[in-house]
Amino acid sequence: MEAIQKALELADKLQYVFVATADAKGLPHVAAAGKLKLESDGLVAVTAWFCPGTVDNLQHNHRIALVVWDAIEDTGYQLVGEVQRMEELAFLDGYAPGIEGPTPSPQVERQLLVRVDMVLAFSHAPHSDVEE
Repeated sequence: MEAIQKALELADKLQYVFVATADAKGLPHVAAAGKLKLESDGLVAVTAWFCPGTVDNLQHNHRIALVVWDAIEDTGYQLVGEVQRMEELAFLDGYAPGIEGPTPSPQVERQLLVRVDMVLAFSHAPHSDVEE
């Protein structure tokens, strides 16, 4: 739990997190989100206006990696786990005046609630992928 807390503190400092998912066939996809927080039930929450690729992947494969990395200090964490719930928080209808053609798909701000199974160190420098 101490490693998760350190990852949350770093994410709070940086204000960004990378979210890695893969589809049912293993095709990877990476997105960015704002920050992480610990929920009262022990799950880690990550919130963003996730693109359709992330959402589609999580419909078929609930495994996820959340990466918090300070590139200047070359220190960070990779939280590997499984999405337990995906909650919709806000909805935009995609309306944009002046855009011709098909309407863009609606955007939904979602919160992913993740059970973290392991925390690994993440850096550009050589590392062993041993759990923190």
